[in-house]
Amino acid sequence: MLHIIKLAVGCPDIADLRGWQAERARTHPPLRHRTRNFPRRAPEIVGEGSIYWVIAGAVQVRQRIRDIIADTMDDGSACAAMVLDPKLVPVEPRRMKPFQGWRYLAADDAPIDLGTRRRASGEDLLPPQLARELRGLCLL
Repeated sequence: MLHIIKLAVGCPDIADLRGWQAERARTHPPLRHRTRNFPRRAPEIVGEGSIYWVIAGAVQVRQRIRDIIADTMDDGSACAAMVLDPKLVPVEPRRMKPFQGWRYLAADDAPIDLGTRRRASGEDLLPPQLARELRGLCLL
C-alpha cells in the first residue's frame, strides 16, 4: 500500500478543506483532486491508499483515494483525477516543509489516525503546547 501527500494551498484549517470539498462535490461530482501527472504507482494506491493533506504547515488529515482516472482540466489539457472518499480522517499532526506538487508516502511513514496511538507514560501531565511541539517533532 502506498499513499500520496499534498499541500492544501490556501487552506487554513480542516473545516475550510471540508467546506471547499463539499462545494466542489456538489458542483462537479465526483469529489476529486486533479493533478497534471498520473501517478505511475497508481495500482499501489487505489482502494487502500489515502491522500494526506498538509494544512498550515502540518499533515493534519487524510482521505481515502477510491480511484485514479484520466480527466481533463478546465482548459482542456489532459490530467489525472484522484477520486476521493468525502470522509476526512484527522491524523496525528506532523510538521512538513513546503514542496511542489504531490509526493508518494510509504505506509510505514504515514501519520497514524488520531486516537489510535498508544499514549506515552506521563504524556497527560505535559502542558498542551509542549506535548503538541513534541508530537510535531515525532518525539511523542
